[in-house]
Amino acid sequence: MQEAFVKLWENCSKVPPDKARSFLFTTANNLMLNEFAHQKVVLRHRKTKQKQSTNINPEFLLQEKQYREKLEKAIANLTEAQRVAFLMNRVEGKRFKEIAELLDISTKAVEKRIYGALKKLRQDIEEL
Repeated sequence: MQEAFVKLWENCSKVPPDKARSFLFTTANNLMLNEFAHQKVVLRHRKTKQKQSTNINPEFLLQEKQYREKLEKAIANLTEAQRVAFLMNRVEGKRFKEIAELLDISTKAVEKRIYGALKKLRQDIEEL
């Protein structure tokens, strides 16, 4: 919740006093959704069983690790709105309409956020 107050403080010139409470609730909700989505990714990654024996060479494993690091960094560099919408769609498998209802925004806004996230990810990671 402290992060929500910090964001309010950072945006105090943009947020009218009568909207501060709503801003705090929305920001706290988005932060919670971000953390939840991140934990789902972490849990899914932990559940993935590592192969005991493989004929994959060490160079491939190194490239895979570097790619994963690039992807995680690129996702972290998305705006909060893009990251939340993107993870809810791609990780949790939610449809645009569901995301719009959860975030209390229009379906078009969700489309724009996800499109923007994909565009930014493609720029950040050439291999996509």
